[in-house]
Amino acid sequence: MIKEEITEISEKFGDERRTRIGFDEFDLSDEDLIPDAPAVISRTNLGYIKRQAPDNFKAQKRGGKGIKGMQTIEEDYIEDLFMTTAHKALTFFTSKGRVYKLKAYEIPEASRTSRGTAIINLLQLQPDEKITAIIPIDLKNIREEDYLFMATKRGIVKKTPLSHFANIRKIGIQAMTLKEDDELIGVKLTDGEKNIALVTAKGLSICFKESDVRDTGRSAMGVKGMTLSNDDEIVSMQIFPHTDENGIASDTMLYVSEKGIGKRTDISEYKIQNRGGKGLICYKVNERSGRLIGAKMVNDNNELMIITTEGIIIRLSVDEIPVTGRSTTGVKLINLDDGVSVATIAKMKNLGGDDEQETEEEKEE
Repeated sequence: MIKEEITEISEKFGDERRTRIGFDEFDLSDEDLIPDAPAVISRTNLGYIKRQAPDNFKAQKRGGKGIKGMQTIEEDYIEDLFMTTAHKALTFFTSKGRVYKLKAYEIPEASRTSRGTAIINLLQLQPDEKITAIIPIDLKNIREEDYLFMATKRGIVKKTPLSHFANIRKIGIQAMTLKEDDELIGVKLTDGEKNIALVTAKGLSICFKESDVRDTGRSAMGVKGMTLSNDDEIVSMQIFPHTDENGIASDTMLYVSEKGIGKRTDISEYKIQNRGGKGLICYKVNERSGRLIGAKMVNDNNELMIITTEGIIIRLSVDEIPVTGRSTTGVKLINLDDGVSVATIAKMKNLGGDDEQETEEEKEE
């Protein structure tokens, strides 16, 4: 009876299908279905990496204790922390001068306190190879004037056109040839006309024109950017901003030492020098401060994240940090327990947020 009724309905009302279901006319990839949302990427010294939403971090006041940022294992700490968007290609530069590529959304998302994913599960790293710099790049819009500027801990610098890194194999490619006792410590995206600042652990810095370094191919070694003493090394490379017609720039150089002491210095106190010199005093290193951990070019619209060797993070508004002269040490930015030191620092755009400290529930996590 059911069969007869359905057959009768089909003969009375049936017609050809008026819609077609399918995606034949669309070339969709996984990336097209993923929002290009802001993301915070964090990486630890022992090679764990994760992706988080920026609102996982709350703004706090200078001198606080911070909140727990990542559950690290013994002797591990957060070494790199930066903001990007999900569709950006992340280029991973290693201590051996090689470079690998991974899209930001391919890094697994994780909670604020989780350790993350071992980076060796995402990249085909060579034995004893360590990530030392990560640069987000829009590979679809590479311009002729785009360059990657690199620096090593022994003061060697190099400039290579970005187009040389458009096609990076899964096994990686060579970005810079290094001497046996040297390591790549910093990489910046530039336009070939910037001013470069190198900062050492003993509180010296040198600023020179990027145009003083001729561009070379991927496998080249580079030239001397700064002359160092045997017990010193480069801890940071920054882009020095251009000044206006009155010689004024809104940016300042921010320094943080291993004992949590920091300051900002107006860039008008620095002069452009010739590449390869010994530099000028930029930070007064003493027993109270310890050696410099890092330096960042910042302005009042930035926020600073300080990460300790125990994985504690404190997020500060840059305008809370005083501006002082080159030969000063600064003020305490974070209270550290005995045996704990600052591991690294990161700069972010001011995202707003609360001034609240960690709640009891968060402490228990």
